[in-house]
Amino acid sequence: MSDIVQKLWGFCHTLRHDGIDYGDYIEQITYLLFLKMADERSVELPKGCDWQTLKSRSGTELTDYYVDLLRKLGRERGILGDIFAEAQSRFNNPVNLKRLISLIDETEWTTLDVHVKAEAFEGLLERAANEGKKGAGQYFTPRELIRSIVRSIKPDPRPQRDFTICDPACGVGGFLVEAYEWLMQQTKGALDRDVARRVRKSTYFGQELVQRPRRLALMNLYLHELEPEIRLGDSIYDPFDGRRFDCVLTNPPFGTKGANQIPVRDDFTIETSSKQLNFVQHILTILKPGGRAAVVLPDNCLFENKAGEIFEIVMKDANLHTILRLPRGTFSPYSQGVKANVIFFQKGFATENVWIYDARSNVPGITKKERPLSREHFADFEKCYGADPTGKSRRADTGPEGRFRKFHISEIKERDYKLDITWLRDESLEDADELPEPQDLASEAITELEAVVDDLREIIALIEKEEEADTKAASNYVAMIGSGKGVFATPEEADRFIRDSRGFQSTERDNTIHPVASATIETCAAMIQPSLTRRRIISRTDRALKRTAKFIAPLRGKEVVA
Repeated sequence: MSDIVQKLWGFCHTLRHDGIDYGDYIEQITYLLFLKMADERSVELPKGCDWQTLKSRSGTELTDYYVDLLRKLGRERGILGDIFAEAQSRFNNPVNLKRLISLIDETEWTTLDVHVKAEAFEGLLERAANEGKKGAGQYFTPRELIRSIVRSIKPDPRPQRDFTICDPACGVGGFLVEAYEWLMQQTKGALDRDVARRVRKSTYFGQELVQRPRRLALMNLYLHELEPEIRLGDSIYDPFDGRRFDCVLTNPPFGTKGANQIPVRDDFTIETSSKQLNFVQHILTILKPGGRAAVVLPDNCLFENKAGEIFEIVMKDANLHTILRLPRGTFSPYSQGVKANVIFFQKGFATENVWIYDARSNVPGITKKERPLSREHFADFEKCYGADPTGKSRRADTGPEGRFRKFHISEIKERDYKLDITWLRDESLEDADELPEPQDLASEAITELEAVVDDLREIIALIEKEEEADTKAASNYVAMIGSGKGVFATPEEADRFIRDSRGFQSTERDNTIHPVASATIETCAAMIQPSLTRRRIISRTDRALKRTAKFIAPLRGKEVVA
């Protein structure tokens, strides 16, 4: 397998001189590999679109033929049309195209074990992702992380005939592939015929916003002999289609904002333009009752303004039983500086306790070469998580010096449902020799500052709304006093009545003697009672400033060499 990857990847560097980047290269391999395997399996393709005809051409005739072939196949139905939809050739030099065709033709792909050819393709995807911003990293979740999540949540379709698994931000299909690989490991590949057919055709679902990763996901799963349904579209802004799933595994795209617009969705209770928080609302919608989910979220999603409001709803409608704080650098090199978590929840059961595992504090940061992410990084977490995929295994709080702690819902409520809870002192941020690289610290600070700016913008909106409400309440207050027809001799008497009346049950005397005042008590009370909204504004502003200082301080202590 590694020989195949090495051979194909080695040719990529040659194509870089032809203006073909890493993503383009993997995409072209996808087209050619599909055609080669279709030829080996004697799959009927449109006339003149077969592998043998393609490899017999050369020169400009080859590049012209290849362009026409892609256009024709993109008009077909089914997985053929899905993979080749809007496909374009990136080859300017026919010699390079001919060389890649020859490389792929050297291997009899259908004779390889399914795991071998699938791993070869995965290997190419990982190589492309590891090229950082030049590659496909934004669509690629580290496989060791995915495997740990899958081992914990156990997406097993065997016991339930209509069991479905979905990734609404599927990228190149990593979660769906690993869910299937886990099933194969559990069963050693031995499935009943009916179960095997169901698993192959009606178990795995996804959605992806961008055509290229969707195409790669389809090919990735096709090489595992699966026929998934992966839609092209926006999971957040598209209307909910009514379809629900038993298991959702996903890593929504990083970034503080979506399209700078709040989605118009009746099923979204809280209005926010945060992509990840909207994904949380979307997942809560698309889960079946009793369905379970694991979602990767960056740190800022656990504390920013709307986070508390959204997680309050989640915890009433679902059991958010576990949070895993991921090691620093988990997404290096393609998302440097991003600090993230995994939240696990089950729909249909209110949250009683939230268990948090800290795999970050005092853990050396992950790097591409010296300290790559491995299974050992998650071994203790999986042991603490337990065998029950819904988080109901017997668990033990390891205390203030341990990594696994339990927090009762009352404690979460006191924090306004903000989930950025830490208890271990991270000595690595105090030791100059253990500090992350300056660019990573700067990236972390930028991420936090962007979240703070978003918080402050929403605070300004709250202030404006509060001032508008105060003005309206004052007008109502004056109108009430003016229309009281002698009920109150002075404004002070009205104030005293409002204070005394709040919390009282209505009485016949209340309703007959003070009809106007009784009808507007709640409105007028806003002029007398301290403003709860203003309290929240002050609290949020203070919290935002403290977080800013927290993440800038380590950067000041790191010596930057010019």
